[in-house]
Amino acid sequence: MKIAGDNKLDNPVWHSLNETHANFSLNYNCLKCYEPDYCPFGGYEDHSFIANEIDSYSELIDNFYIVGERPAFSHNLVLKKELICLQMLVDHPTNVVVTDEIIQLNNRFEKDLFDLVNLVQPGYFRSKTSKLGDYYGIFEQGILVSVTGERMKMNNFTEVSAVVTHPNHTGKGYAKQLIAYTVNKIFNQNKIPFLHVAQSNANAIQLYQKLGFVTRKKISFWNFEKSSHVRK
Repeated sequence: MKIAGDNKLDNPVWHSLNETHANFSLNYNCLKCYEPDYCPFGGYEDHSFIANEIDSYSELIDNFYIVGERPAFSHNLVLKKELICLQMLVDHPTNVVVTDEIIQLNNRFEKDLFDLVNLVQPGYFRSKTSKLGDYYGIFEQGILVSVTGERMKMNNFTEVSAVVTHPNHTGKGYAKQLIAYTVNKIFNQNKIPFLHVAQSNANAIQLYQKLGFVTRKKISFWNFEKSSHVRK
């Protein structure tokens, strides 16, 4: 699948923080990072040496990800892991029938959203992540049990993120409906939806494929934390 301007997706954090999410950016020369309360991600211009800049960001956040090519880094940091993801996108709205009530999660539900996402996918969703885009949920008996929403945003692309269902409520088709609903909302904004999924998550990849997503490329999320001698 080839979409005009999709080369920006090769470096999604950098371009999001240059465009729609510029107000959430901390700028370190060739490195741009989300403010830690919003998202633990950074991105940098290709082939730049950013070891000093990453050190500066690490003064604000203990554990974070640099997205894209593997960066050079100093002895002050430890590379914990390389999370290899499939970057997937869809070029048309979905025709999934939504049978459950979907509610936009406003400020009233911030804590419920934060708690559910971190129960299922801890470490990515921060106290202000919900400010980055719109989030939607399905409730059972007044309890939030499934969510999906928007995270990174560029002028022409929006990331579908936080695809989460409480473990006691899986298998009910909630995620499928929420993804379809979110995707169509993004298309209504004249943007293209994309997402990132761990390449080991076969069940999620299969669901995204059924909804029309195709793999554009593999992309790495490099997880760093301060080395023990720095933390002391």
